[in-house]
Amino acid sequence: MTFKNQIDTNRLPRHVAVIMDGNGRWARRRGRERIFGHHQGVRAVRKTVEAAAELGVRYLTLYAFSTENWNRPDDEVSALMDLMVESINDETKTLIEKQISLKVIGDLSRLSVNVRNRLFETMRVTSGGSRMTLIVALSYSSRWEISEACRRIAVAVKEGRLSTGDINEETVSANLETADLPDPELMIRTSGEKRISNFLLWQLAYAELYFTEKLWPDFGKEDFYKAVADFQKRERRYGKTSEQIAENR
Repeated sequence: MTFKNQIDTNRLPRHVAVIMDGNGRWARRRGRERIFGHHQGVRAVRKTVEAAAELGVRYLTLYAFSTENWNRPDDEVSALMDLMVESINDETKTLIEKQISLKVIGDLSRLSVNVRNRLFETMRVTSGGSRMTLIVALSYSSRWEISEACRRIAVAVKEGRLSTGDINEETVSANLETADLPDPELMIRTSGEKRISNFLLWQLAYAELYFTEKLWPDFGKEDFYKAVADFQKRERRYGKTSEQIAENR
């Protein structure tokens, strides 16, 4: 029996977030440059998006490029940006056909005009997609996002549009990049690393974390299904006891 057959489609995580890690190591093990691994990683992105959409997951967030990644060698960053534009050009038609809308979160001001314009155009032409929303975290870090939210809230208080007594969790959430999205219920990270790496720190508060040894280019549909099947075996308590959860079933 495949992992897909073990999944109860009535209990799917509504939002799945993925840290795509291991492209560089995958390439090095084959005696190739890191960018070769990034190119192969694009295939894993395609498979993961297809798997999520076919299952019925409504939101899928992929951590594509962090603010810390700007510290990588200039030639690698440039190659990654070129790959980003190439991938968007190649996949836009498929996103439209499969009714998948694209949303990008992050500090997009650091991107080149060419990359920004291509992203904005793809978001515009896919905005009608109602099957699934694909969120790409690009030039993103959670500390940056939370800092920006705090700045927006401080400005609102200064301008008299908000009272300090009215600031609560909902206020913070409403000022994040993900304000119009539900929080992820499942976070997947590949490559064997067991950390969150400045990714959706606020939003992952109650998410189930799933780690796999698979390097990102080797991650396929069955690996995604395995993660979802594992998610469905877990007891999500939100601070309650197992007995309380059982009583409410």
